[in-house]
Amino acid sequence: MKMVNELLKHPQYIRDMELNVEAEKDRLFCRHDLQHSFDVARVAYIMCLERKFPISREIIYAAALLHDIAKWKQYRDGSDHALEGAVLAKEILEDIGVSGKDTEEITDAIKTHRRKDTRKSLLGTVLYESDKACRPCIFCKSIDVCNRFTDGKNPELTY
Repeated sequence: MKMVNELLKHPQYIRDMELNVEAEKDRLFCRHDLQHSFDVARVAYIMCLERKFPISREIIYAAALLHDIAKWKQYRDGSDHALEGAVLAKEILEDIGVSGKDTEEITDAIKTHRRKDTRKSLLGTVLYESDKACRPCIFCKSIDVCNRFTDGKNPELTY
């Protein structure tokens, strides 16, 4: 997991995650912090194992750890955090020496992780699904005002 460890120590990654924490300090709902990113990584890895997807653990973790790094930009100016995050992720991945092929696979998944109806790679699919499945919504105190459950559905634990 050399790439992942390099990523976690990268100054821009650390800065972006700190900006997310600051931007969400008063947020009532789920946060987009390091814990969430690790939850997404672990659930995505389980999904890939269950489905026998040929994606390395390191690629899965890198995509999950990077998928929300531009959330703070969305709060600041309404930017699409998935598209902005792919740009920031590319800079970090190139800086730590990740191959062009792996960088493209990771950034493509980040770009498409936000919406269900976006065409996705296998990595993009599990990133989207794990981003939703990892949330412990069943215990949330803000469920009655959460956009995910305005249709009257009740949250269920899936992973």
